Amino acid sequence: MTIRKSVGAFLFLFSLLGSTLFAQSDEPPFLKYTQSAWVDSVLQTLSPDERIAQLISVAAYSNRDEAHKQALLQMIKKYKIGGLVFFQGGPGRQARMLNDLQKVANVPLLVSMDAEWGIGMRLDSTISYPFQMTLGAIQDDNMLYQMGLEVARQMKRAGMHMNFAPVVDVNNNPANPVINFRSFGEDKENVARKGIAYMRGMQDENILTTAKHFPGHGDTDTDSHYALPQINHPRARLDSLEIYPFRKIIEAGVGGVMVAHLNIPALDPTEGLPSTLSKSIVTGILKDELGFEGLIVTDAMNMKGVTAGNEPGVVDKDAILAGNDLLEFTEDVPRTIAEIRKAIEQGIITQEQIDERCRKILAVKQWVGLDNYQPVAVKNIASEMTTPAGELLNRKLIEAALTVLENENSLLPIRQLDTLKIASVAIGAKNSTTSFQRTLSLYAKVDHLKIATDAGSGTAETIRSKIANYDVVLVSVHDNSKYPRNRLKLSASVKKLLSELTQRENTVLTMFKNPYVLDKLPNPQESDGLIVAYQDNRHTEELAAQLIFGGIGASGTLPVSIGNKYQAGDGIEIQGDLRFGYTLPEDVGLDSRILYSRIDSLVNEAINAKAIPGCQVLVAKDRKVVMHKAYGLQQYSDTVSVKLDDLYDLASITKISSALPALMKLHSEGNFDLSASLGDYLPYFKNSNKDDATFREILAHQAKFKPWIAYWQSTLRNNGSHKWFTIKSDSSRRFPTKLTDNMWLHRNYKKKIYKAIKKSPLEDEAKYKYSGLAFYLFPEMVEELAGEDYAAYINDNFYQPLGATTLTFRPFEKFPLERIVPTENDYLFRGEPIHGPVHDEGAILMGGVSANAGLFANANDLAKLIQMYLEGGEYGGQRYIGEETIQEFTRYQFPENDNRRGLGFDKPNIERSPTGNAAVSASDDSFGHSGFTGTFTWADPEHGLLYVFLANRVHPTRDNTRLYQLNTRTNIQQVIYDSLVDGITYSVERE
Repeated sequence: MTIRKSVGAFLFLFSLLGSTLFAQSDEPPFLKYTQSAWVDSVLQTLSPDERIAQLISVAAYSNRDEAHKQALLQMIKKYKIGGLVFFQGGPGRQARMLNDLQKVANVPLLVSMDAEWGIGMRLDSTISYPFQMTLGAIQDDNMLYQMGLEVARQMKRAGMHMNFAPVVDVNNNPANPVINFRSFGEDKENVARKGIAYMRGMQDENILTTAKHFPGHGDTDTDSHYALPQINHPRARLDSLEIYPFRKIIEAGVGGVMVAHLNIPALDPTEGLPSTLSKSIVTGILKDELGFEGLIVTDAMNMKGVTAGNEPGVVDKDAILAGNDLLEFTEDVPRTIAEIRKAIEQGIITQEQIDERCRKILAVKQWVGLDNYQPVAVKNIASEMTTPAGELLNRKLIEAALTVLENENSLLPIRQLDTLKIASVAIGAKNSTTSFQRTLSLYAKVDHLKIATDAGSGTAETIRSKIANYDVVLVSVHDNSKYPRNRLKLSASVKKLLSELTQRENTVLTMFKNPYVLDKLPNPQESDGLIVAYQDNRHTEELAAQLIFGGIGASGTLPVSIGNKYQAGDGIEIQGDLRFGYTLPEDVGLDSRILYSRIDSLVNEAINAKAIPGCQVLVAKDRKVVMHKAYGLQQYSDTVSVKLDDLYDLASITKISSALPALMKLHSEGNFDLSASLGDYLPYFKNSNKDDATFREILAHQAKFKPWIAYWQSTLRNNGSHKWFTIKSDSSRRFPTKLTDNMWLHRNYKKKIYKAIKKSPLEDEAKYKYSGLAFYLFPEMVEELAGEDYAAYINDNFYQPLGATTLTFRPFEKFPLERIVPTENDYLFRGEPIHGPVHDEGAILMGGVSANAGLFANANDLAKLIQMYLEGGEYGGQRYIGEETIQEFTRYQFPENDNRRGLGFDKPNIERSPTGNAAVSASDDSFGHSGFTGTFTWADPEHGLLYVFLANRVHPTRDNTRLYQLNTRTNIQQVIYDSLVDGITYSVERE
């Protein structure tokens, strides 16, 4: 059975846009407007000083007080400055502030931002895309084009017009303190390609870009924010390396270039002169030699690299004289205007030259649409800037950058989960459990440890002793700083421990740090697995964990060399899609806004109506989990919130999760015949009224069996006390089975259950009637056929290999009680609230291990088993059940008899109804089951959909049927179909 991969709207758009990657013209796109009628008309309205002012852009902050805003308003009114460069703030605040500032401008303001990794670089509540060094690891440059499109869309939505990006500095100095992770890497070709792709994406959406920091800031160990760096390479080296990406991006039509504050004697021998102020560099090289006709922008004019020894205003004038067109972050506007006017009067620069630059600014304004200025729409700005498509792009970029440098013996992705004892060790993580560790636990049982970077020898020794008996150790090195600097501060004890761990067999080291840090480790290349994630955030941690277990693959390559350990371009490709990936709905063609909002609404409706105290919901498509959420409380009378790893009583879902996989496996192996009768496999039932019932009839609930028997009632006398041979108040050899602390069941009581089943009468007619009777018998039958204990058989053959470690009987023996969600307050039989043992009375009388009920799990682990069914019996690269067997068990068996059942599985009503057992839009191939406690799971092979709903609607009493009345479970299932981007609708009236 093959899942049909659906292409979501986002990825479809992604591929279409990719076809226009080389559509950009080869000259700055605004140049055609320099002689336009609008530019001419505006220029004629400006005085000489106002034309100078158009070359000035000042800093604006939307997180500052009213005084800052008023100062900007006065500056705009009085001096008629040309633009603003926004720094820290928030999208709504910036939009409101910008509208007020634009309102007082005679000529609309050109609004810029340093948004190298998107507007999240400056604005809160917005998306921060990966740093450029992370992007440098991506093999598909088209993805950077997509990022450019999306960053441009967000900037335009916020009323901005120019991005001071991309950085096209070649970072060939690992000690570079200011560029480093902001560079695409050390390979000039890679830097040029990615810079061009990012630029084209933005400019195709009418955001002007500025390639920076000309003529190249990559090979310096000085930060120009604080001092003037000097680069002493000869001209030939600068031409062939540092200037190369600028030459290429200029040829590709970049609109702007930003000039750095650097002292480069080979390009201008003037002692101590910053390149920003060098006519030889700005005019002689950038304009004349490289032929750049676009907008030349200074780096910020408040940086010490240019201001040291230079007065504000004077230094701005010198930048204009050097050939720059736009002054970024001018500190003294009136003096700047005065100094430039004085230079005109002195004949150092002409008014015509100022006018020419003013025309450029005005042409840019027309190109970005300011000739038809509209205020920023403030309403919904945050949600419209941070869209699901934008979020998905962020995750896809990170995924594409993940780089594997070591994979000894194909350790990655980790397989054979049932044979491995796994631990994780997080070094330097500030949170108690990291996103990395939490995601690892979605795949397998992983024991988590943590150690601080400054830990002493005692703590390190504790870690050593704890991991001694583990088969696989997953080590992660974390970075709690804002930016991934080339720094590694480990105590001697931790560094020694890390060195030992990397030499340990089956250790995977994941670095959530700057890749250069690897050179500060003694032997990272000795790790059997080595992953570079480049930076540390929730997305990188989640995706790296998915890579380890095969939820995603890896195709990234190093953008820089790591000493003599690794070279730029190194990287090992890893195939993914082995197990669940955890992603966003748009990744598989679902609309997250429909999916999330409507499911939230339905769940909250159920909680508010006290139909359930809480629940877990999981939705997957095409082996990708797109919703995994916990809601509400474990019980009404408490404040304990439901968590994603809590275990629910699955009730009748046990039928398709325990006996059924066992029977299907035995059937695949030729050891179980559906046409055989009950008496063939269970001689006890020979010569009974059930002897001739075939397993096909039994599993399709068409064997005339009664629905259920109240076994527990046979334990009672008429006065309500227990019969002496059934239940005692204390345990003994004859009464070993615990029901409660004060109720212990006779060791042979199971025989009474079998006897009751054997003697039960049959229904009159062979038609569909749900019955759980046979499922009490299947454990013993499976044990006879498999020659192994029932619980051990299904655990060893299914749950453990799947990594479904919470799928278990008697969970209180393995998990703390606080992780097990309580069910009913049972004052009828057991006389106490049920919390830990199975809710079903029949199952508890079987010792808690039955096939009609008894299993517990969280939604994620149950989903692994159902996904295996959905994939035709295969999951995680391992086959569990034959594909033909899955198809046989999940098809309608007796539809001609108005029986909707498969073999064990429930299927949609043959005549669909909005209040039916499954969503109206569920396909005929779909299958699943529900449970008495409020649980539900369903799979649809036609659409690759999987759905799990776990709840405890029987708390505090089974008499609470509001969940059924609201039809919450199937209404949620219908929402999943409704959220399909390409749409899927089935009429209630079916042929």
